[in-house]
Amino acid sequence: MLTVFLVDDHEVVRRGVRGLLESEGDIEVVGEASREDEALALIPEKHPDVVLLDVRLPDGDGIEICREIRSASPEIACLMLTSYADDEAYLGAVIAGASGYVLKEIQGNDLVTSVRRAARGESLLDPKTVAQARARLGRDLDDEGLKPLSPQERRILDLIAEGRTNREIAGTMFLAEKTVKNYVSNLLMKMGMKHRTEAAVFAVRVAERQRRSFSGPE
Repeated sequence: MLTVFLVDDHEVVRRGVRGLLESEGDIEVVGEASREDEALALIPEKHPDVVLLDVRLPDGDGIEICREIRSASPEIACLMLTSYADDEAYLGAVIAGASGYVLKEIQGNDLVTSVRRAARGESLLDPKTVAQARARLGRDLDDEGLKPLSPQERRILDLIAEGRTNREIAGTMFLAEKTVKNYVSNLLMKMGMKHRTEAAVFAVRVAERQRRSFSGPE
């Protein structure tokens, strides 16, 4: 059986997706959550093949769940299922290691196919779409937001952009995890951002622009 865990704050959506998937006969939904804290507590215990994640949740977002799950259990595939076609969230999902980013308007058969492909370890992320999203976000990019950061905060931001969790950053930099958490909170405040996904995407975009400037025109 192919096992799936659902994370969405709308019960109607979870019921509909569960019914769709389990009608296949060889797919079992082994758990559900409506909040980030519930998901992070239950997913390791259930250890599904695929986690279907909504991007926006009452206490956080699915991208952070994806980052945590992929860090602890890279064999678990994460598939973002959202109502929002958002470039920043899309790139955030790429950085977090998601297998795909699909809209809720997707046809039922296509969603089942996407789940099966994710379970096989395939990526549903089109490189051309990723490039286009990066290009759109790159317009009018201003890296002034990085100037208030200390060297230590900038290093932590770079690690966030690599998809590292606080635990992984703590191990890399020989810091306590709580200390890293405080650094992250401070750098987000300095950058005027609410979520680390925003900061990660911003850092990636700045790095890419600097790389292009360094390499010069092709």
